[in-house]
This record gives sequence, C-alpha cells and structure tokens, in this order.
Amino acid sequence: MSADPRQRLVVAHSVDPAATEHEVQANLALARWLAEVQKLEFGGRYEPELHQRGPLYLVPTRTLVGRETAVRLGVNSDEDLLGGFVEHAFIAGKAIVHPLPRGGVAPEGWNPLFAEKVRDVVLNGVSVFSLADAHRAGARLLAEGPVRAKLAEACGGLGQHVAHDLDQLDGWLGGLEERQLAQGLVLEANLESIVTHSVGQLRVNGFLLSYHGHQHQTRNSRGELVYAGSDLLVARGGYAELLALDLAREVRQAIEYARIFDTAAAIFFPGCFASRRNYDIAQGRDGNGRERFGVLEQSWRVGGASSAEIAALEAFRADPGLPAVRAASFEIHEDKRLPDNSRVIYRGPDEHGDFLLKYAMTGEA
Repeated sequence: MSADPRQRLVVAHSVDPAATEHEVQANLALARWLAEVQKLEFGGRYEPELHQRGPLYLVPTRTLVGRETAVRLGVNSDEDLLGGFVEHAFIAGKAIVHPLPRGGVAPEGWNPLFAEKVRDVVLNGVSVFSLADAHRAGARLLAEGPVRAKLAEACGGLGQHVAHDLDQLDGWLGGLEERQLAQGLVLEANLESIVTHSVGQLRVNGFLLSYHGHQHQTRNSRGELVYAGSDLLVARGGYAELLALDLAREVRQAIEYARIFDTAAAIFFPGCFASRRNYDIAQGRDGNGRERFGVLEQSWRVGGASSAEIAALEAFRADPGLPAVRAASFEIHEDKRLPDNSRVIYRGPDEHGDFLLKYAMTGEA
C-alpha cells in the first residue's frame, strides 16, 4: 500500500549509471521543482543507504524495469513515482508498436495481441530483434517506399536512419552492435512533411492533467536532427476535459489514437503502470504521397515535455479555477536572456561539450 502522499520525500533517481551529466542534473531540477509544487520535502539524489526507510516519491530518469527493481525502490503503484514501470525492458521502448515478422525472434514476455490491437493507429512497420529478421523485413517494406529504421531504446530523435534501398539499410545495420539489435529495432514507412503530435496525461497525488501539443526539432553541432522542445495545451482533468476545448480535427484524431494505444497497453500489459503517459503521433505523407497518421511511440517516463507538464501543474495548483493553460519546454544550443516567468532546468555543456539550455514556461490558453 502506498504511503500518504503528504508525507513523501521527493528524490531524483538516475537509473542508467552511464547517464550524461546534463540528464542527471535536469532530472534533479525536475524533482526539486515537483517537490516545490507539491509542497513536499526534496531529498536530492536517491541514495539506498540514506533513503531505504522511505516513504519516497521517486523521479527516475527511465522507465523502471522488473519487479525486483520496483520492490527494491519501494515502488508499488503509479502513486509512488513520476514515470512508469514495466515487467520487461522492450515494453518501455518503440518495439511494442509493431508486430514481429513471421517466425521472427521474440523477446521474453512478447505479446503479439497488442500489435494486432493497435495496427489501425500506427504506421506500416515491423519490429525485429535480430540482423537476419531486419534484413528480410526491410526488403519487404522497401518495396513500398523509403523505410525509417529506429533503435527501439533510442530517444530524442537519435538512433535513426532513412533507407531508400536495401544496400543503404544493410549498410546502417552493419554498424550496429549485437546489444542494440537485442534491444529491438523498428522498421516503418518513412514520412515526409511530418508533424509530430504529443498527447498525454500526468497524474500526481490524485491530480490529473491531460494535454495535446507539438514537438519542435533542431540540428545539433553534428548536424543531427534532435528534439528542441514542445508546445502544449493542457487541460485540468482527463481527456474528456481536453476534448471539450476548441481543437482542430487532426488534433482530435491524435488524441483518439493515443487513447486507443493507451487502453490496449493497459489490457495487454496488465502488470505495468505509469503516472506519466505520453504518446508521439506522426502526421505526414508516405513515399507515394498519401497522408498517414500513426502512433510512433509511448513514453512512460520523464521526457522532454515533462518540464512543461510540471509548469502546467504549478499553474493549476496556483489557480484552482483555471481550466486550461498553455505550457512549453525548450532545449536550445545558445544562451540568452529568458522571460521572467520561465524556469531553467539545465544550463551547461551537453555530452559533447556543446552548450545546452533547457527551460519551461506557461502562458494563457
């Protein structure tokens, strides 16, 4: 049974020992901010010897994997953390979005019924866990147009490659490590003129907010297209309250696709839970010029838009009568003077030594 939320100590937890310093520091800043908003004590970084007596509210950098890990950290339900828990690592990544090829290698815990349930709300694609499966499945998909290959565990737009023929795909696959293939690889129809919708919910200590938004991308110093921020329209309450707002047709479609995906996950992965449930939905045109719409991935962990979500939570806490608010997160590679109502999450070098500034702010809906 979860502890009284009013007695929690909020702690940040870096799940990956190899995490970059900016990821660790940004997570600390988010945990500290969440503690302020909830009027709870902030306990800094999670230390097993120091925090083993609890009760804690954990803010991990990644989705927690495995029952043993959850028990060790004192996480029993979505009331105990900002993020989520899954029983197998692949469930937290992109691999669950698509089915396996016929006769393909399957990881322990794979449920083929999930991909079958969501096939109408995702792009044409396949998930693989071996080089041979990737080659065979890629050849079939390339017959219909360019293919985007994505490492299932990668985030922020990294670990991706667009192939126009089998030689290009095999060349990229040849540079992967066995470990990366074992974690899963997604091959799906590549879209042009793409718009990425973000749909999600955040539940903290009984308070629920729901949102729709758009992502922005930029190129880093190495020319890679990476995440640059999100603009969100956030409603107090559930999806019904969000859909009551004045929304465009494609926004309503994105919300509906996210709801279908979310419901299927709850049915076919019943041991998993999450207090932060975010879905990226792509809208664009395939290689034949046809408009396509589909869920790209789920995020049951702290992500790029989390600072905007906490900013919205702070606004709702400050004004109990506020029905909706706009919130935005930013990740830019230049320093500048920020508006007075912004909150800096991180200012310093990224993993390559280049400057990185992360911040969030709110505005009127």
